[in-house]
Amino acid sequence: MGVQAIKEEEELIAEEEEELTPEEKRKLERKLKKERKKKEKQLMREAGIPIKKVEPKKPSGCERALAYLTSWSKNPEEWKFQKTRQTWLLLHMYDKEKVPDKYFTILLDYLQGLQGNARDKTVQKAEAFMKEFDGSDGEDPNLLGKCERIRQVLQLLS
Repeated sequence: MGVQAIKEEEELIAEEEEELTPEEKRKLERKLKKERKKKEKQLMREAGIPIKKVEPKKPSGCERALAYLTSWSKNPEEWKFQKTRQTWLLLHMYDKEKVPDKYFTILLDYLQGLQGNARDKTVQKAEAFMKEFDGSDGEDPNLLGKCERIRQVLQLLS
């Protein structure tokens, strides 16, 4: 269907719309939009142009958790507890790549308010990591950074 045919179709619809209710107009507009998209895709296929769906990029778990932490520190009245974000932070808090130093200092403040089972498990895991670290040679710089974070967490929560 050419451009002229589409214009004629839209003119006919415009005449019909004067008699339609707002609900019917919305339905008709949605239907037309859907048909136009279908025609555009058909034309693109015929022209050999690949059709790619562009999906908006979702923030990663890391980005979401760090945003959650930042929100906790900067907007406490708007902040809302999210168990999945807290769990992610507790799992990855010793990894400097996932939780950079500037966020780790905020995380230490956040951990002061940790309660119940989450606090107990965090202490247990930190103690287990320390025992594991004591058994290793201690030369790896990544392990030294991890060990320092573990010490800070244990000092804070014990």
